[in-house]
Amino acid sequence: MYKTILTPLDGSARAERILPQVEAIAERFGAEIVLLQVIEPASVGITTRDGSTMVLMGLVDQQISEARAYLEGLRAQIQSRGLQARVLVAYGPPVSIILDAAEREAADLIAMASHGRTGLERVFYGSVAAGVLNQASQPLLLIRAQGS
Repeated sequence: MYKTILTPLDGSARAERILPQVEAIAERFGAEIVLLQVIEPASVGITTRDGSTMVLMGLVDQQISEARAYLEGLRAQIQSRGLQARVLVAYGPPVSIILDAAEREAADLIAMASHGRTGLERVFYGSVAAGVLNQASQPLLLIRAQGS
């Protein structure tokens, strides 16, 4: 039923709470797990006299390297349990990147944890999970990660 499971992670323990469910599904169906981390465009830049903003590419490169190292560590753990896993790191708006990756990787399932933001926190930070839920054409496994 499932061949490819896209699993977006943000580096937090909360996001990783989806992994036991993903691994169980992957084991049952012989699916490959695709671990994805999205580096969001920096909101901090250097403003020049003409008002344009320069992206701090060194910072972005560092974030990409750190994300890749983090995901490679998780991939090694998953593979040590006899499961297949790959790593993707992308730069851009999270919801768009997740949806694009799901299409490009032919994901049969997107599995992710919601941080469970409500009220003003959700208004200010938005909800990646809600954005994916409202726009994905693939099935979505979504858990609400409780606690810190």
